[in-house]
Amino acid sequence: MIVRTTSEITGTDRDVAEAGWRSKRIVLGGDGVGFSFHETTIEAGTEHEFHYRNHVEAVWLVEGDGTLEDLDNGVTYDLGPGSMYLLNGHEKHRLRTRTRMRMLCVFNPPVTGKEVHDENGVYPLVAVD
Repeated sequence: MIVRTTSEITGTDRDVAEAGWRSKRIVLGGDGVGFSFHETTIEAGTEHEFHYRNHVEAVWLVEGDGTLEDLDNGVTYDLGPGSMYLLNGHEKHRLRTRTRMRMLCVFNPPVTGKEVHDENGVYPLVAVD
């Protein structure tokens, strides 16, 4: 059994921040459960493009609001608390925040915690040690 809190993750190598967003990696590939689980916070008034070519991601928005644009087909979705989106087709997408958004995210295959977004918003596929 694994029990962790976000407060114990804060300030460790599981607490990853880039311009305008922060991801607390609660479960990682090294935990050996086949997925990773993150709490991600994106600051108000920011815009971010992501493209997970190597991962499927499920996102549940628990706080805040904004929009999700599917850059593969141009469709835009309004997001608010209780919204869920699943990137099961590796869709390139853009998030625009109106207010600070806090999301719970699951990745498969799991990330290891060493990944950073490249210039296209992609996480590389990193093997679990």
